[in-house]
Amino acid sequence: MNQDSDSSDQPTGQDPLLLLKTLQLLWTKQELRKQLKEEIRRGFAGLEDPLAGLLAMLENSSDWKGKGHSLGYYITTELQLWIKEHPAVPQSGIELKKLQARVLRMLSQCPANLLDPLISIYQLHTADRNYLLEHVSHLYLKGDYKEAAILSIKLKLQPDQDVEKMCIPLLLQDKANVVEDYVGEYPELQSKLLQILDSWCEPGVNIRDITRPYQGLSRYKPEKFNHRTLSKLVFRLLDRFHVDPALCPNVVNQRHLRTLNYLFYKRFVEKTMTEENWADHVQSTAGDSRCLQGHLVQLLLRHCPGRAARWARHWGLPADVLPPGLAEELPELHTQQRVEEATKADNYEDSKKKDCYQLPIPRENIHFLQTWEETLQCWEKVLQPGQVVGVDMEWKPSFGMVGKPRVALLQMAVKDEVFLLDLPRLLEQAELEGEKEKLPRFIQMLYSDAAITKLGYGMSGDLSSLAATCAALKDMEKQLHGVVDLLTVDKQLQKGCSEWRKDGRKVDGLSPEHSHEERGVRQQEKGLSLLVHHVLGKPLDKTEQLSNWEKRPLREEQILYAASDAYCLLEIYERLCRDPESFGLSSDLMESLVGKRSIKPRAKKQLNKQEPLSPSGQQCQGSQMETSCAPTPVSPREFSVVCDNMLQGLGRYLRCLGVDVRMLDNEDDHRKAAEIARQEGRVILTSGLPYQTLQSQVGEGRCFSVNCSEKAKEQALQVLKHFNVQVSLSDIFSRCQVCNCSKYLKVSRERMRQLVEGSKQALQEPSAVCPGSQLCDVAVPARETAQPGCTTHGEQPEELEQRGADAVLGGGTVLQVGAIPPGVLDRAELTDFYCCSCCGKVFWEGSHFGRVVSQFRDVLVASGDAQSIYELS
Repeated sequence: MNQDSDSSDQPTGQDPLLLLKTLQLLWTKQELRKQLKEEIRRGFAGLEDPLAGLLAMLENSSDWKGKGHSLGYYITTELQLWIKEHPAVPQSGIELKKLQARVLRMLSQCPANLLDPLISIYQLHTADRNYLLEHVSHLYLKGDYKEAAILSIKLKLQPDQDVEKMCIPLLLQDKANVVEDYVGEYPELQSKLLQILDSWCEPGVNIRDITRPYQGLSRYKPEKFNHRTLSKLVFRLLDRFHVDPALCPNVVNQRHLRTLNYLFYKRFVEKTMTEENWADHVQSTAGDSRCLQGHLVQLLLRHCPGRAARWARHWGLPADVLPPGLAEELPELHTQQRVEEATKADNYEDSKKKDCYQLPIPRENIHFLQTWEETLQCWEKVLQPGQVVGVDMEWKPSFGMVGKPRVALLQMAVKDEVFLLDLPRLLEQAELEGEKEKLPRFIQMLYSDAAITKLGYGMSGDLSSLAATCAALKDMEKQLHGVVDLLTVDKQLQKGCSEWRKDGRKVDGLSPEHSHEERGVRQQEKGLSLLVHHVLGKPLDKTEQLSNWEKRPLREEQILYAASDAYCLLEIYERLCRDPESFGLSSDLMESLVGKRSIKPRAKKQLNKQEPLSPSGQQCQGSQMETSCAPTPVSPREFSVVCDNMLQGLGRYLRCLGVDVRMLDNEDDHRKAAEIARQEGRVILTSGLPYQTLQSQVGEGRCFSVNCSEKAKEQALQVLKHFNVQVSLSDIFSRCQVCNCSKYLKVSRERMRQLVEGSKQALQEPSAVCPGSQLCDVAVPARETAQPGCTTHGEQPEELEQRGADAVLGGGTVLQVGAIPPGVLDRAELTDFYCCSCCGKVFWEGSHFGRVVSQFRDVLVASGDAQSIYELS
């Protein structure tokens, strides 16, 4: 192009580079941006070849390479719209192929939001498939694995690629989300990937042998690639893609081994599971697997050789799995063990009945209903205006296997009677009779009738499982009326206990001798059992909780347990309504419970009640009845957590929002989280089996279970809502995502240029004398990255010294200046860099901040930060 030519008589935009200059001028001046759209469209109309013109503009501008809504993005999307209005514009044949070749070279540098528009404009889906595969292969060989995978996804090239080859580097770089998207639309690739991952979990396979060829990989995270993380990934994929778990026998076998360990702990350490339940679950878990059977026998050998001998005999295991000499003693040990167990069971049952809550109604008033005719008597009594009904549900524990729990028993208690509905049998019968909507219709009538008070404890979890059992009930949470979740009352009781300690008031049932640590309650008591103890004086006997509720007929102990769980709700409610003050509850609270009996639908459903992620307080998420019961709003800077090692993605996401987060390493024991929480006053965020152990080791409300199958964003929204953490725009990026530091150092662009050049010079000339120490501009809190022009009063400048190739802070932190890509320092709009004062990682604002803030729009909406939302609009 001749820069000196007189273009004053030519239409604006006739030359794409002249058009680019005009658009850049309008883009940099906020008051002129309204003219931008009109100028773009006028420019395209004046271009001889708009498609070639767009490429020329992108090739001669660098702003589009930044993430966010850049000028390049704005021009590209406007051209996409303009083409729809001018369908004759797109080219074909040789000219289009030339343009496709040019745009392909740009795609690897494109931010995600530019990929789809460019692919659409240049019709890349019509390009030669072999040429596209060759281009993706070139990216792969360069080490751009993520870019190669994303481009493959956009161009739908996966069926012609090696799924193992494409996915291994991504997994090593902790890009499992990209792997999930890569196979997301292809069931055959899902199955193949799962089989590959499962083969790596086979006993004797060394993960290091698989990762060894990739040890020079950039951003390689070997700690993220082990049997444990692979197992979690496999189960997440099985659940997401609804694949038969039988496809992954090794991972399933590992999960069964962990289940046997858990059952052993519940039976012989906690002693909270009956022999019948334990034996039932052990039998179903081990099945016909000699490996699992032998594992259980080895566990029992260390605790009770006689019981080990009995199970070895039961399964017909070979004698070599037992210690020498023990096989010959099997008959004698078997007889002796049965006598001892029978004696212990009788003594235990006698003491248990004395120490636990007793159902105050005769056995004949408990009705087990399996036919529609039997159920009618239940509905006649339950669906009465003014009725108070205690509702509970039971299902078979899944112990972490794939699938959502399905309700096996629905309990409804009214004054002096309890009805136990065999839900699977009733639904099956209704479907055979062609009236499958009949039972769901009655359940909906009950929950939607404001004239009937429904009592529950952590009802959102129960309702979620009910929806998973019967599709007709999936939207029932939106129609709830007259529901009282006693979990809210439980929280108030705990709060009242804390207040007693502060001011010395005496509260009946909550005096110091009844405090959580000192009231004589066994450590494993929690949730509803603890509330029953507070209000009625004795805890529930929960030894039947982990029963196989799908097995028929139900044992008598199961029937009594299920009836007690529902009926105790009536007694708690009656006692609290009669005299709330004696329990430290205000009369206003009870009036609000009676007057506004409703709960809000949950944003995200937590489904597994019987696993250890549901005890006390964990099913109330999003279902608080009264806003007065919600926690006091706190800012992210006032909220500190420790994330269990299966929630590192959540931890990084919360750090982006300014939350003080410590994360366990993959090899850390879960119990370390409790130790950190106690020492530093943090809340534990965990999931699955560890919740039951951790929540008993910290104060009430200091341990929270999230759904591990959800994305980090949904998990974070759940945590923020539960603890009422209010996020503002200034909180975003207020902590270093790498090390959790809350202070950055602001360094000017020119000073940073000196540091980068000094580092390069030192590497080339090791003996060169480095410049002396200088001061950085100012030490600022990390949140100032949202406002790079701001400074903080009272902060002292820190010493910044060049030592050889390193730029070192006064405290010894080495700045990672070598990580700054070429060209960044030449960007005119970039004036400052922000360096973490703890780990030395260097950040710069550019368009990156805008993209990230836009990504957190849902968090700001949830927090009600209207001003920030307006600024993002």
